[in-house]
Amino acid sequence: MTLALTKDLISRPSVTPDDAGCQQLIAERLEKSGFKVTHLPREDVDNLWATHGEGSPVFTFLGHTDVVPGGAETDWDSAPFQPEERNGYLYGRGAADMKGSVAAMVTAMERFIATNGARRGTISILLTSDEEGIAVNGTKKVLEHLKDNNVKIDWCLVGEPSSRDAIGDTIKNGRRGSLSGVLTVSGVQGHVAYPALAKNPIHLVSPALAELCRRVWDEGDAHYSPTSFQVSNIQAGTGAENVIPASIQISFNLRFSNEWTEQTLKEEIERVLQQHELDYALAWRPCSQPFLTKSGKLLETVRRVVADITNVTPEVSTAGGTSDGRFIAPTGAEVVELGPVNATIHKVNERVRIADLETLSTMYEAILKRLMT
Repeated sequence: MTLALTKDLISRPSVTPDDAGCQQLIAERLEKSGFKVTHLPREDVDNLWATHGEGSPVFTFLGHTDVVPGGAETDWDSAPFQPEERNGYLYGRGAADMKGSVAAMVTAMERFIATNGARRGTISILLTSDEEGIAVNGTKKVLEHLKDNNVKIDWCLVGEPSSRDAIGDTIKNGRRGSLSGVLTVSGVQGHVAYPALAKNPIHLVSPALAELCRRVWDEGDAHYSPTSFQVSNIQAGTGAENVIPASIQISFNLRFSNEWTEQTLKEEIERVLQQHELDYALAWRPCSQPFLTKSGKLLETVRRVVADITNVTPEVSTAGGTSDGRFIAPTGAEVVELGPVNATIHKVNERVRIADLETLSTMYEAILKRLMT
């Protein structure tokens, strides 16, 4: 059942922000189980909020229907949006990130509602087609709608692919923050044979860049890995070997712990650049704040359910990229991430173990039973 729905979702090329009909498919299924469905489109983004029951506590599955592009089909063993089963795996863009999880959420809720007449509170699911993009018109906008309607999420289970080697071996109880920027350093263009008549911005920025790269920003702690500064792109030059460029553009990112804030990081980078007396401009991207659920009923329940089903106690981690859980956590909700193995996400031949799809659905249903009955 979960496999069939995953395949149906993969076959819809929902590259950010195009939902390609995924949410409508899910809405129609959930309505048959008695869910109240609200579509919340914002500009070119589709969002869905669906609930069953009423009152507190409010349990929410959080997921996204958008995926990153598949790239050249010739690089894949099978077309990225044509799901294919091979050797116990399901292949296709979004199989692991995260259409498999979304399908498991839906089937888990369907079974839970069909077999549990007496229960408490509200079961809900929040889906967006804006998670892989700039995340401006997705989960953030749904939360504004919930706030306007006095709805507060108590427990949020995110379906991001959290597992490392086997389903459930790792769960996420938070994420580091993410701050990106584009640094432009200006110089003076000239002939390489007459460097005194030019200012080479590559040479000028190199000491500052080396300082930022080799710096130990912090040592991390029991919950967070050390803060990391990484350069992702460098662009300079005209293509000619005998021309000193007029400017250089550097894209960079910091994944940071809660020892830093957005403001203190920006101030520190500006200090280093000014110390090196550079003629520069900085363009900052929207910042993702770190979040952490240190303890609570949701975290304990997820750990117990995973251990009961797999006979392995999951590692609790904040490693990896960020997720839309960063928007939910500041509301006071407990946030935990549990999903498939992440080894192939955003890669060609993305895949998920077929057996893991039903295992994940079983885990989600067990979590619902422990928390909502």
